[in-house]
Amino acid sequence: MTALHARLGLAVVVFAMVASAPGQTADSPSAEPVPLAAGGSSAADLQSDAAAIAVPSTTPAVQILESFKDSDVKFAVDRMIALLRDRNHEGWVLAAYPDPKTGQPLIGAGVSIDLPAKEHLQRDPLNPNQFVEPASADLWQAAGLERERLNQILDDFHQKLTLWDMHEYRSHIAELPMQISEQDATQLLRIAVVQSILNAKAYCRNFDQLTAWQQLGISQLVFQMGTNLEEFSQFLDLINRDTVAAPVAKKVAANDVAYWNGVQKSLIQSQWARLYRTRAISVIAMLDPRYNQNPRMAERRVGVVLRPAVIHRRRGRGAGTTQLASNSKSIGRHAGKRSGRARSKRKAQEA
Repeated sequence: MTALHARLGLAVVVFAMVASAPGQTADSPSAEPVPLAAGGSSAADLQSDAAAIAVPSTTPAVQILESFKDSDVKFAVDRMIALLRDRNHEGWVLAAYPDPKTGQPLIGAGVSIDLPAKEHLQRDPLNPNQFVEPASADLWQAAGLERERLNQILDDFHQKLTLWDMHEYRSHIAELPMQISEQDATQLLRIAVVQSILNAKAYCRNFDQLTAWQQLGISQLVFQMGTNLEEFSQFLDLINRDTVAAPVAKKVAANDVAYWNGVQKSLIQSQWARLYRTRAISVIAMLDPRYNQNPRMAERRVGVVLRPAVIHRRRGRGAGTTQLASNSKSIGRHAGKRSGRARSKRKAQEA
């Protein structure tokens, strides 16, 4: 029996003796003083220890996440979870792996597991919703997962980094042993989705008046961009513009095709959209008020104007870009066809 168990056992005996004394309470002047337990700890100290063991500490951010209800949004939360599990979006890995840009450990559908809590102030006086930026450990706790397991996963991640660099680590992703179950990864993703929805409301004043698909699109954008969405000032100005000029028209704006074309264009012109073209087309298309009528057509309209980014790759002196190289090959093929047709024409004339 450990010392803590002994202290808790003695506390039970002490409380039983106090409760059995008729007419005496802790506040009664005639009550006997409560004796100290072994080691000089009072019964009140022991009760505090027991409470700390039974009820883990919960931060305000965790309480906010846990209070979310699926009915707070128009779209099905499970649908967003299914989309994010698709490899065309974030992927699905049941072990910690490094982010390709930052090297930070991710798990499941690209959920960060070692970020500290952030202060994200609401600078829009017309938006009553506050941003929720808890630490990764808080998300883990809100998902109902054990903190000790998170520590073990992080220890294993950092140990692997001593053996592999980031690129080599990512090359071994398919071989990594499973560290969390499908159910645990789904629950962790659900909490991350809830955080994205809450922050989408903090970014967009009239989020509640948008269509289900528009809510889903903006929530996905927040999931993928995080606090970097602050840099999309034109986009944020546009999605909040109608509530400033004409608050009465908030419901109408959700179905205003011209208005949302402008919102989509502000994202299409971004570097994010060109670098992550596949997922960007899916997300941006959902902002179209006509998306529900024909999702494929909405995505096609975005894909026509969203061109891939030009990736510069050095291949020695005078090397150009991948795009230019592709154009050169294309020109060469067409030139060959033209010269072939010219030879056939000359032969026909000679005959």
